[in-house]
Amino acid sequence: MILSIGDPNGIGPEIAVKAARQLTAEPELAPVLVGSVAVVEPWAKVFGARVRELDSAREPEPGLVDVLPVPGPTARPGVVSAEAGEATVANLRAAVAAVRAGLGRGIVAGPHSETAVNAAGIRFDGYPGLLADLAGVPRDRVFLMLVGGGLRVVHATLHERLADALSRLSADLVVAAGLAAAEFLRTRGVVAPRLGLFGINPHAGEGGLFGGDDARVTEPAAERLRGEGLRVVGPLGADVALASPVVRGELDAWVAMYHDQGHIPVKVLAGRTASALTVGAGLAFSSVGHGAAFDIAGRGVADPEAVVRAIRLIGTPAAAPAGRVPA
Repeated sequence: MILSIGDPNGIGPEIAVKAARQLTAEPELAPVLVGSVAVVEPWAKVFGARVRELDSAREPEPGLVDVLPVPGPTARPGVVSAEAGEATVANLRAAVAAVRAGLGRGIVAGPHSETAVNAAGIRFDGYPGLLADLAGVPRDRVFLMLVGGGLRVVHATLHERLADALSRLSADLVVAAGLAAAEFLRTRGVVAPRLGLFGINPHAGEGGLFGGDDARVTEPAAERLRGEGLRVVGPLGADVALASPVVRGELDAWVAMYHDQGHIPVKVLAGRTASALTVGAGLAFSSVGHGAAFDIAGRGVADPEAVVRAIRLIGTPAAAPAGRVPA
């Protein structure tokens, strides 16, 4: 598994080293860190480990933290900077190249700062768009799926002004998000994925009473996804859908129309342990569901649980050929 350290000025390097130490006893999951050795090595020493620089695959060894070195700036914990943003992207590019070279099966990325990356002059609204660019896939075919608290929610739109997201929503976009989610679920052993669609407006439009957006977008999207052989529930009002344990328990994933509609329920239920998958790019990719936590960077108190969960999410083989799989 390849683990990019994310923003070197945030908690990414710390939690990456902690996760590597925790998973040393599980060779199939033990990650190779990608980033500056000068940033990783101090944390390795804090936690009683040594850094081993790699240029090819090697077996994990107790007491060693494997690092694929990428040149980068010296860490300045807690500082939002263009240099750190540029390093975040450089680390991810190196991680993608490592997977393509056979050094790992998938990528987990540490937390990033959108402000820092954009300050470096790089168009960035989250990992999905960047992964799309690196994979040569259109950005409107790659999506974020947030996982945690028993939910998987893929987002048709993500980090953009709400008015822009609503104006950009189309049946084509919702169908693409649903198909990307279904393809991921099949890789996890769900032969016949069951999807739920959130409506755009309250009560999914209430038959036009609250606007015609759902009649224009989500209702035809649901029919088209059914035409693709998927079992689809909705569109439903997100509040009603998530309030029903029966409905939730019968579905493998939901399609949210915009950022907060999908993020709020997962983060309420899972908190900092949520994982963020990128689906549709043709790469096994996950990241943590929390930010770079600049306020505690450098203090040694960051929790690596979200990183470990993200590694397990894409690194653990699918256990069952059909049926529900845990979120």
